[in-house]
Amino acid sequence: MNKRLIAATFLTVFSSVFWSCDSSTQKREKVGKAPEIKEPEMLKSPAFIADSAYKYTAAQVGFGPRIPNTEAHVKTGDYLIAKLKAFGATVTVQEFESMAFDGTMLKMRNIIGSINPDAKKRVMLAAHWDTRPWADKDYQRKDEPIDGANDSASGVGILLEIARVINGAKEKPNIGVDIVFFDGEDYGYDESTQHDKVNKLANSGTDTWCLGSQYWAKNLHTPGYKADYGILLDMVGSKTAKFAKDASSRNYASHVLNKVWDVADKIGYGEYFVHVNTPGITDDHDYVNQAGTPMIDIIEYNPLTNDYFAPYHHTHQDNMNIIERRSLKAVGQTVLEVLYRE
Repeated sequence: MNKRLIAATFLTVFSSVFWSCDSSTQKREKVGKAPEIKEPEMLKSPAFIADSAYKYTAAQVGFGPRIPNTEAHVKTGDYLIAKLKAFGATVTVQEFESMAFDGTMLKMRNIIGSINPDAKKRVMLAAHWDTRPWADKDYQRKDEPIDGANDSASGVGILLEIARVINGAKEKPNIGVDIVFFDGEDYGYDESTQHDKVNKLANSGTDTWCLGSQYWAKNLHTPGYKADYGILLDMVGSKTAKFAKDASSRNYASHVLNKVWDVADKIGYGEYFVHVNTPGITDDHDYVNQAGTPMIDIIEYNPLTNDYFAPYHHTHQDNMNIIERRSLKAVGQTVLEVLYRE
């Protein structure tokens, strides 16, 4: 998917037009100040272990780029299924084929792990587990695949740790949790970097991005499935991590945004979850929202670039060197706390 140092001034004035993943223009919008920093509240959730999430992130990268139709992709998918089962989740696998913008038929899997499957009230947590086949924003080796450590092994790693923590906790959350790993999110056509390629899906009505969530939205893993709300994690573990309120999330699920950002403020992670309104972004949450579950996107925003994303985005810099345990902890503990406050 199209996804520096951001100081406290990050909380002042920023963009406000709808942006898809490959946009490059922006306008400014004033936003309010963040609330005063207070002493963090006592946690209701068990401890989220950042070292564990880091390990799960590194394990995915260790398989190699998770590109559909490759051995690394198959091995990673098998690893995720095995981990979810080991953590007590009921696993459903959606196998499907979809044509990419370049005409390649991709064999893919959406992997769903359900915790407390009989609970009526449910929260959906999601991340994509595939990687970009090209470093099309890089200055060299542009046609080689990237590691995708942050985009989006970090999100998957956090969700695996959440599953592990819940499974081992004496007290469980009072809800059902569905962890969804979407495939085929990052095989899209970026007209700003791939103008030499032909988009064979143009005018077809099919988005070249988010192939897995598009499939899921049309083929729900449980007939009539609808969670109370959802949280998507995408690029959540870098050293420069700051998360803003994108327009798509505000339009579809403002109450969820307020809930998550409020919890982050209360437990001491407000420096990550900043009170800034940003342009919308096409990501897997769009298709989940269209399927009836209000979902937000926790995704890194960098106001110092022209396309929303940090400089490592879709380059070979997206490797384990940019992953920081403290960022993993901030996101993982916040999401876990949200679940335990239900």
